[in-house]
Amino acid sequence: MKTFRTSTYSIPCAGLTGHRKVTFAVLADLHGLVFGQNHQTLYKAIIDANPDAILVAGDMVVHGSTETLEAAAGLFLRLCEIAPVFYVLGNHEYKMYLNPDTRNIYLNYEKLLTSAGICFLHNEHMAVELQGSDFVFHGLELPIEYYHKPNSPALSLTTMEELIGMPSQPGVHVLLAHNPKYGNTYFSWGADLILSGHYHGGILRFNENHGLTCPQYLFLPPYCCGKFTRGSHHMIVSAGLGEHTIPVRIHNPRELILVDLIPARKRTGNPHKNRKVHGNGNSR
Repeated sequence: MKTFRTSTYSIPCAGLTGHRKVTFAVLADLHGLVFGQNHQTLYKAIIDANPDAILVAGDMVVHGSTETLEAAAGLFLRLCEIAPVFYVLGNHEYKMYLNPDTRNIYLNYEKLLTSAGICFLHNEHMAVELQGSDFVFHGLELPIEYYHKPNSPALSLTTMEELIGMPSQPGVHVLLAHNPKYGNTYFSWGADLILSGHYHGGILRFNENHGLTCPQYLFLPPYCCGKFTRGSHHMIVSAGLGEHTIPVRIHNPRELILVDLIPARKRTGNPHKNRKVHGNGNSR
């Protein structure tokens, strides 16, 4: 039986001009798994959290299995009725797009979700107001060579700026970037909150931030999992809801991430996380 936990992070944010908490549900690396009939278990965990926005950090599907698009679409068509959804592609969606045999099938998936109001961010940004505060959501879509195994090119700040510009307008800037390998560049770019996945918690997870390897076959990869902080900037790397390439998890539960941004002056207690475990899942 497939299960997942809910990991909740509370992060102080001085940019919340509305002075009210803002909650995000963050999905990463579903890889075609289905939790409960028609995703009811995952859907309920998200709806119970009452998020202000749902943020998708990529790899909801498996690039070689177009049938995984159907289950993902069914989930997102329900979720977009409860909160705005912002979606950045992972390498699996991107590979579907690049493959001539699957491109049109993938584009139909994106067209369906876009018509329902879901916002795909192809090296683009979208400004919205949530709970009285201004937010700018950015989606970084890296060329496929940045996912090569095990060696992929460095990502310079200049290259990143050429892809998505700079976070210049007012508001809290949230960066969705599937591949956490380039965390140093993301921090330098200047987002208030960075959300990634891709590493599946390190496969064998040692502790909050360290794991053995990842789908790119890196050994002890940095920014592997958990929360990382530089000054007022925060990066959260999800262990993901599914797995692929290395279909193993050791001391490394699947997870749904919840992020509570709270006005900085109200910061109290331990800003780490609480967890709930959910079951009743099945694999497609």
